[in-house]
Amino acid sequence: MSEDDSVAAEAPNVDRPTGRSTAIFAAWTGLSRVVGLAREILAAAMFGTQGNINAFVIAFNVPNVVRSLVADSALSAALIPIYTDLVQQGRKRDAQRLIGALIGLVTMILGAITLLAIVFAPVFMPWFALGLSPALQAECVHLSQIMFPIVLLLALTGIVAAVLQANGQFGVTGFVPVLWNVVIIGCLGISEVAVPASERVTGYAVGILLGTLAQVLWLLPYMRGKGPFGFSLGRRLPEVRRVFLMMLPVTLGLGLININASVDNVFAGLVSTDAVSSIDKAFRLYVLPQGVFSVAISTVLFPAIARAASRNDMAGVRAMVSSGVRQIFFMLLPASAFLVVLAEPVTRLVYQRGAFNAASTSLTSQALFMFTLGLVFNGASLLLIRSFFSLQEPWIATKVAVLGLVLNGVGDLAFYKPLGAPGIPLSTSLVSVVTFAILLKTLSRRIGGLPRDKLVRGFTQCLFGAAVLAVMAWATFRVVSQVVGVTLVGQIISVGTAAVVGGAAFLAAAQAVALPELSQLTRLVRALR
Repeated sequence: MSEDDSVAAEAPNVDRPTGRSTAIFAAWTGLSRVVGLAREILAAAMFGTQGNINAFVIAFNVPNVVRSLVADSALSAALIPIYTDLVQQGRKRDAQRLIGALIGLVTMILGAITLLAIVFAPVFMPWFALGLSPALQAECVHLSQIMFPIVLLLALTGIVAAVLQANGQFGVTGFVPVLWNVVIIGCLGISEVAVPASERVTGYAVGILLGTLAQVLWLLPYMRGKGPFGFSLGRRLPEVRRVFLMMLPVTLGLGLININASVDNVFAGLVSTDAVSSIDKAFRLYVLPQGVFSVAISTVLFPAIARAASRNDMAGVRAMVSSGVRQIFFMLLPASAFLVVLAEPVTRLVYQRGAFNAASTSLTSQALFMFTLGLVFNGASLLLIRSFFSLQEPWIATKVAVLGLVLNGVGDLAFYKPLGAPGIPLSTSLVSVVTFAILLKTLSRRIGGLPRDKLVRGFTQCLFGAAVLAVMAWATFRVVSQVVGVTLVGQIISVGTAAVVGGAAFLAAAQAVALPELSQLTRLVRALR
């Protein structure tokens, strides 16, 4: 019996409720990404890549980094394993006390941090915008003061979402990003018709704040029946201390991508004024497939892996991790291939209108090409990192994250002068490959061995299918675009036809090599019915 077969024999398959949850969450996540893309299209048309939109990008990124360090992502990742462990032990009342204590502490601590950030923004925010003019630095300060309250609001959202997801309610939390984007689009629309052009970016910042508030207000009614939650400061609850001890390494681990973004922004500002927003626009397209697939898979498997780890069921952990990584390969490799060969047409279709001109498209598509090279590895790393959190051993992932952060800074420094703006996302992609390899090897040792041959075979088979997709999509686009031209309708037809033909080619190749993920995809679609 091979290593693959022995692992498969001892490990259970992911159950139907998990598959249905993945399908529902992926559907909502996909819709949120589509609506988010609509938001980006509207913002690109309104602001382009020049002027105060660069101040907005930096002003939003700083509280967003703080959010990733101490708010929703870090709190959820630290809270779910401990909350799940208490429930598994039959200590539901202690789990409720833990939630009440965290709400009290987070409100007090992050409320104070938010207030201090607003007051002292004129002191520290200009350091994040060294490449911008003094006027844009002042705009950056103003916009950050509007958006800093999202740190507290997202922390509360993270606590509520963690409770709901630990109880299997993924649909309601999956809708939250859709609501967020809809509110922002509404504020952008109002700004376009009712606010002077020079001040419309302020409407964007206000939309971010109101959208974040709407998220937590939407989730609160679904907490009925989960309590009561006695608000306190949790001084006598050891579980509160465990959560915060878990948060320290989780903070560094989950904050990697946003910290890297801040480093990238500094170097981008040194390249040119346009580079900051161009890289940001490319990043939005880059995370679109990752957000639909790897985030959905990782979010749904996270509580399940945590439950298996709580029971010391390493066979179950191995099964879910290996299956999840292969599913991410199956979803992200074809998406990567499509974006690699059609980076410029996709960027043109999505963004080029209004203030976003051909030069913006060229710069953004070059950055997108470089980002996409590491897409699948970054997406799979998300599941591996959460697996360490499920095992309540986050320091391992954190050490890798810190190494990645250092390597990214070195790569940015090495590439930004000779390659310009594209060198910055190239550094991010190379770091994604390195950190994925380290995480995979380390996790495999920790849980008794992942089926290496199975993972390698899944990757190579998906890579073969992605190569077929790339050839067919590129050839289809070249032929169709010559017929329909470069009007908006023509671009929709040419890019859309290339996507359909390329997708069909990938599925045919997957069937030819008998990829099991193809049948899993069929079951996933049926799970939505």
